[in-house]
Amino acid sequence: MQLPPLEQGRLIKRYKRFLADIDFGDRIETVHCPNPGAMTGLNAPGLKAWCSRSDNPNRKLPLTLELVEADGGLVGINTNRPNAIAHEALEQKQIASLASYQLIRREYQWKKGVRFDFLLDEADDGSPPMLLEIKNVHLRRPELPEAVAFPDSVTARGSKHLAELTHAMAEGYRCGLLFVVQRMDGDHMVIAEDIDPLYAQHLRQAYDHGVEIMAWRCNITLEALTLDHSIPIKIPE
Repeated sequence: MQLPPLEQGRLIKRYKRFLADIDFGDRIETVHCPNPGAMTGLNAPGLKAWCSRSDNPNRKLPLTLELVEADGGLVGINTNRPNAIAHEALEQKQIASLASYQLIRREYQWKKGVRFDFLLDEADDGSPPMLLEIKNVHLRRPELPEAVAFPDSVTARGSKHLAELTHAMAEGYRCGLLFVVQRMDGDHMVIAEDIDPLYAQHLRQAYDHGVEIMAWRCNITLEALTLDHSIPIKIPE
């Protein structure tokens, strides 16, 4: 997925969840921070930061925080990007286990009040329709530097999605959860049970019912975010 041109600065502070102050050298500007999570390790003052600029004249904050440099590499913090990254990978048949699907539909309303990120259908190998949910990952903790982790804060919405996927399995759908890792370090993924034990419990239940759990790491440059390769994920006991 190509990124728009980015402007480089340094993070002063991130606050009120969706705001960040960035020092661009010639000015300090408040930008939109599209990330509802804790951003642990990614919100330290002084981190290099890159922002995109919207040409929408009605936007109060024209700049959006996209990337920061942390732990020696670029990390994507825009939680709106993983769905587009996944969509591109699905269209390019990059994920072999999902390559048979010819129809890719975003923001699919399965039932009233229940929406999934993707419906995949019309598989040329006879596979049933698939409901696919996407989650963003960017947490890496010092005590386990070789792993990335999810979630970085309590996610009641994430638990709800897992329960809905489990229900859909019982109705004959193929169901999956794809973690899009917006950083290039970490050779496997874990579930942060200490942060949200209920989410860990629901993920285990979904896995036991046949929901396919996948984690793919991104390649990140200042020009593009692309799904690069799968990494193992440790399912909670």
